[in-house]
Amino acid sequence: MRRALVAEFLGTFGLVFAGTGAVVFNQMTGALTHVGIAIVFGLIVTAMIYTFGHTSGAHFNPAVTLGFASIGAFPWRRVPGYLAVQILGAVAASGVLRATFGLVGTLGATLPATTPTHSFVLELILTFFLMLVIMGAAVDAKAVKGFAGLAIGATVGLEAMFGGPISGASMNPVRSFGPALVAGAWAHHWLYWVAPILGALLAAFVYRYGVASE
Repeated sequence: MRRALVAEFLGTFGLVFAGTGAVVFNQMTGALTHVGIAIVFGLIVTAMIYTFGHTSGAHFNPAVTLGFASIGAFPWRRVPGYLAVQILGAVAASGVLRATFGLVGTLGATLPATTPTHSFVLELILTFFLMLVIMGAAVDAKAVKGFAGLAIGATVGLEAMFGGPISGASMNPVRSFGPALVAGAWAHHWLYWVAPILGALLAAFVYRYGVASE
């Protein structure tokens, strides 16, 4: 359990540091562009999955952890520890970014670009399909698990590319919580917890009872 918690902390730190760091650096230099930021998110998720997947399962996301637990694919007794280190990893990453570069671009905080309803629906659907990919690529008994990291990372990058301009394409409550806490950017923050968690729970149920291999 200790090794799994360390892996979840480091993986979540890496995800938030690189992903939201890309937002900060683009704000400073303009060199990355929105497409570049989306690619960074996809690549860091891929790298962290291949680095820590065999140790912790590479959740790095409370919505994923709760989705797995809801269908019996992860023990509930381990959920509090996973959620705690995921939150700590995200906050630590945002703290390092602020201490090093200052309060640039609200540290990559996710804020609705249009209405909260638009962002809520988009975050729910984005997380739903991300969780479906995780279930199909990494959990299903017939999955070719060696390619799971590529499939999941590509999905994150794709969804960030087209969903980012509207909602920030969080799909991960702690990816939003770290920058929000450190930058003080709390506008409509609740939806970045509720929508991803609902999307992941729904996807886990649909996949487990409607799609999964026998």
